[in-house]
Amino acid sequence: MSPTRSLATGAALTGLLAVSACGGDAAGDEEQTLTVWHYFAEDAQVELMDTYKERFEEAHDGVTVENVYVPYDEMNSRLVNSAGAGEGPDVAVFNGAEASILALGGALAPIDEYWEGFSDADLISDSVLHEVDEELYAVQGYVNLLGLWYNAEILEEIDVEAPTTMEELEAAMAEASEAGYRGITLTGLPNSQGEWQAYPFLSEEGFSYESPEEEALVNAFTRVEQWVDEGWLSQEAVTWDQTVPFQEWSAGDTAFAVNGNWQRGNAEADADFNYGVVPLPLSESGQVYLGGEGQGIGVNSENPDLAWEYLESTYLDPDGQLEALEIVGSLPSRSDAAEEDLVTEDEILAPFSETVSQFGATYPDGVIPPESVGDVQVGMAQAWSAVIGKQSSPEDAAADAMSVLESLPEQ
Repeated sequence: MSPTRSLATGAALTGLLAVSACGGDAAGDEEQTLTVWHYFAEDAQVELMDTYKERFEEAHDGVTVENVYVPYDEMNSRLVNSAGAGEGPDVAVFNGAEASILALGGALAPIDEYWEGFSDADLISDSVLHEVDEELYAVQGYVNLLGLWYNAEILEEIDVEAPTTMEELEAAMAEASEAGYRGITLTGLPNSQGEWQAYPFLSEEGFSYESPEEEALVNAFTRVEQWVDEGWLSQEAVTWDQTVPFQEWSAGDTAFAVNGNWQRGNAEADADFNYGVVPLPLSESGQVYLGGEGQGIGVNSENPDLAWEYLESTYLDPDGQLEALEIVGSLPSRSDAAEEDLVTEDEILAPFSETVSQFGATYPDGVIPPESVGDVQVGMAQAWSAVIGKQSSPEDAAADAMSVLESLPEQ
């Protein structure tokens, strides 16, 4: 479904909503409900959704925002299936890398007309716009990426500095293990979350989707297999999404966690020890995905104009982006908000900002055909997970991953 009308200015949109969405006006007193689907389970992320709900409802009399939780691994199928049934949310908040899956599955409405009328569009980088077949379907109100969280008290006890190379990381994990601690947490799920966390370690060995080499995959998988064999990484990681490994690290008996800037609020609330963050200790070939959730309008939304107003006044608004920063730790996608002291002078967020400029990579890789993104993510993640779970050798897992890549259609 295309947007019902082009809104050239914020004033025009505000005027429209005063008539169509608010009680006590010329259109009558009909109340409206705006449904927003998301997969957030972490306290800080849920708090942000509640904050956006309150912000929007306060500014729009007669409008109720209904935040609906959908488990991460069910989001895509439920969006596509509900769209086929003529149902679904007004606003969808989902893994931005999977925008092509949802667009091709008919779950999202193109938002080009709204974007053309958005006066601040030039402040948002093209890297967070998700287009399929030259139509825009989603925008990211922030950027999320991975860093290396460390337990400063463990490192002080074993007399080790925060690592800057992979060799230093492994030496530190060995020392931590010798002292009775666990080495590292991350996710080994066989889905897009697994591929997201695997990619820095794959690229560290020289792997790229543009020129994939099996040897690089074997080397990367061999490294993570050693982590499991040494007891530094639990095999249980194959069942952990990105929430659980951070909770495990926050318990205080693990030296490192490969996790994101969005965990800042959770660290403040749950980590009862001194901690810090450094960029992932990668070499020149290493890359870290610049990801985050995409926000789009459901194809069957009965209130697409209201849905866009929600996005414009929350995720795409400078104050809304700073709320995401303060509550969750997500980095703004607006250039003006990204220059605020809240970003540049924060000791936790600064390493992530450094990573953006040093190792940042487009997510998903642009060389992957849009219709193949899902297959690639699952195929690579299954290989990663199989090695961590000791279900496959590095060589067999690499061969399986390469077979997925070799079956892709040529662009």
